[in-house]
Amino acid sequence: MTKYPIVLVHGTAIREGKFMRAFGRIEKTLKEAGFDAYTSTHDAFGSIENNAEQLKAVIEDILSRTGADKVNIIGHSKGGLDAKYMITKLGMVDKVASLTTLCTPHKGSAIATRLWSLPSFIKRILTFFIDTFYKLIGDKNPDSMKVCEQLKESGESEEESFSDKVYCQSYSTKLKSGKDCILMAVPMYIYTKTDGSENDGVVSEQSARYENYRGECLDDSVSHTQIVDILAKRKNRKKILAFYVKLCKELGEMGY
Repeated sequence: MTKYPIVLVHGTAIREGKFMRAFGRIEKTLKEAGFDAYTSTHDAFGSIENNAEQLKAVIEDILSRTGADKVNIIGHSKGGLDAKYMITKLGMVDKVASLTTLCTPHKGSAIATRLWSLPSFIKRILTFFIDTFYKLIGDKNPDSMKVCEQLKESGESEEESFSDKVYCQSYSTKLKSGKDCILMAVPMYIYTKTDGSENDGVVSEQSARYENYRGECLDDSVSHTQIVDILAKRKNRKKILAFYVKLCKELGEMGY
């Protein structure tokens, strides 16, 4: 088991709630395996700064309720960026034992770059409807325009490093065929044609690399959404859930 609680931090376009599970069966599986696991309840389309503030409040509440000194964060997609900002800019470096990012666009995403290149009037229309919908289902401060801008490809990151105080590792996934995930088939095709690199439908391996890069979560074809148990194929679901259990066991063995 881990010394500190596990906090699952979701990415863009998904929320944790009564009728929606940002990590599918993953939190439940970790709890059944004996881990003290939680899923963050921040905005689906909030900016990095907005979500970092909300994530900080969630973690402080978990620390207060459990009596723990720190948490282990597993951040998927933009959730990893939200967590990094929270750690470096919001004084939480001493409250986080480890940060594991999964398919996080540390150097941006070609999909976001393509969306950002759309004419301004189209972006305004799209973001208006996105923000309105997500506010109706629970987002406090949706700002999909800002999110798209923040997720554009940005080259090498020059952000502040905190790996001397927080253990940091990263993983990626690869969607090998559009047939393996209908939801990510078109984004994967666009990404490949735009960037030329293999990807999970949203993020390339190069962008997902951060600090101690551990490779692909699974050897199988797994998309950006499937790795958080959203539309995961039955043949891969057990492997995906097992990956999270193994990941948390490793953190525990390392003293986290």
